[in-house]
Amino acid sequence: MNEIPLRELGKTGAKVSAIGLGGHHLGQPKGYEVCERIVHEAIEAGVTFFDNCWEYNNGLSEDWVGRAIASSGKRKNLFLMTKVCTHGRSSAMAMQMLDESLRRMRADYLDLWQIHGIAFDNDPELAMAKGGVVEALDQAKRAGKVRFVGFTGHKDPHFHLKLIQMGYPFDTVQMPLNCYDATWRSFEQIVLPEATKRGIAALGMKPMTGRAGPVEKGDTSAAEMLRYAMSLPVATTISGIATLEHLRQNLDVARGFQAMSASEMQGLRERCRARAADGRYELYKVSLAFDNPQARLAHAFPLDAKSVEVKEALESATNLSPPRP
Repeated sequence: MNEIPLRELGKTGAKVSAIGLGGHHLGQPKGYEVCERIVHEAIEAGVTFFDNCWEYNNGLSEDWVGRAIASSGKRKNLFLMTKVCTHGRSSAMAMQMLDESLRRMRADYLDLWQIHGIAFDNDPELAMAKGGVVEALDQAKRAGKVRFVGFTGHKDPHFHLKLIQMGYPFDTVQMPLNCYDATWRSFEQIVLPEATKRGIAALGMKPMTGRAGPVEKGDTSAAEMLRYAMSLPVATTISGIATLEHLRQNLDVARGFQAMSASEMQGLRERCRARAADGRYELYKVSLAFDNPQARLAHAFPLDAKSVEVKEALESATNLSPPRP
């Protein structure tokens, strides 16, 4: 067998491909046509899970991926996810964002809708507050606009753990899971066991630490990093893909996937431990470099003008001022 495995999505009864495509990178190729070719080749190879977010590339990611999926004619075979970006604001705003995401993605419903970017210590309380985004998750499910719901983030595993332990029945939780995270401020050690215990499907992201720094430095290979991430107890591993070359490299690992043994995984953790310990490859945990400008504005925090995320958002005044109910 040389197919991409399908895995159970927690307790939902749904199955998804063991590897998924990240939406942010799909909005960055040079032109829509490149994005479409990547999406179509991935679908033909057996990828079913497609990640996205309301604010990725100022909405371009949702638009391009939605167009590409529509042109494939295979929407019914796919698992479509996007994220809502209220960042502590109202459920009414969340529902407006959902309708906008559905229009952009040319979809009648989403398979999964997730709260984007649990990044600050009060985000769990804001999400669960009366009139907050969790109320929108329930409303969207009742309306048949989404099948499943979850949340995401990459800043601090303790914030994830807090939200899970507040008891809302999330279907999924998305987090960075890679061989550098494994030994430093670790989502793998702190969040993954709790999610698994509760039957919440874990969605791994940043298998190569987001910008593939360890690969560029020659510390670890792309293939071994992806194998490690996919060997964890996750439903899918979401990888950012902006070129057909990178897609094909990932597909080579995913087809007929062979998980690492426990000893192989531990050996890789130990190899990475020293370089993991200062966070050089996981700046999304410790710096403003990966902070979402929408989240900072919603919390009245200043923006970092040098941040790539801020520069992207400044290109669109609309996305720096989301619709208010």
